[in-house]
Amino acid sequence: MHIGDGILTGPALAAGWGLGAAGVAYGLKRMAVEQVPRVAVLSAAFFTASFIHIPLPGSGSVHLMLPGLLGLVLGWSAFPAVLVALFLQALMFHFGGLTALGANTFVMAAPAVACYCLFNRMARARSRSLALLGAGAAGAIGVILAFAFHAAFYLGSREAFRFVPAAELLPHAILAGTEMFITAATISFLRQVRPDVLALSDITES
Repeated sequence: MHIGDGILTGPALAAGWGLGAAGVAYGLKRMAVEQVPRVAVLSAAFFTASFIHIPLPGSGSVHLMLPGLLGLVLGWSAFPAVLVALFLQALMFHFGGLTALGANTFVMAAPAVACYCLFNRMARARSRSLALLGAGAAGAIGVILAFAFHAAFYLGSREAFRFVPAAELLPHAILAGTEMFITAATISFLRQVRPDVLALSDITES
C-alpha cells in the first residue's frame, strides 16, 4: 500500500509532507533516549513485514503492515520509526517514492497512533482476555485506518490512479483479519516474556 512517485498531485504531496513532518516532530519530542533501541527494533520489524506477502486467490497478494502493534508498543514514536523504514524501502528497493514519503509516513503511522490512543489501556490491562481483545482490535482497526488514509490521499492523485483504492478494498479487509490475530498473539507473547516492553512488570493475569 505504498504510494509511488508521480501519483499524487502537488497539493496532496504538500499535505502529506505537512502531516508527516508534524507527526515525526511530535514523536521525536516525546521519545526518551532509553526508547531509541525499542523504536529501532520496531522500525526494523515494520521494514521486514513489508516483504511478507499473503497470497489471496484472484487478488494477488497483500503485505503485512503492523500499525496496531507499532502503536501499542511505541505510541507517538511510531512516526519516526515508520519514517526511517519507509525511507530505506524507497531508497533500497523502490517501494513507494521519495516524493511521497511524507504521505506514506502519515498513512502508516497515523493509524498506529490512533490505535495507541484507542486501545492502549486495554492492551495493558491486568486481565489477559481484555488485553488480547484490545490488541486484536488494534490490529484490525490499524489496517482499516491505514487503508482509509491511503484512499483519502488518492482523492488528490492524478485521475488515472483514482481507481486504485477500490481494487485494494477486499484484500485489505482480509489483511485486517489477519493482523488482528498477529497483533493479539504478539502482545500475548510480550506479556509473558518481556512485560517491561508494555510497562506490565506488575501485571497479575486473570
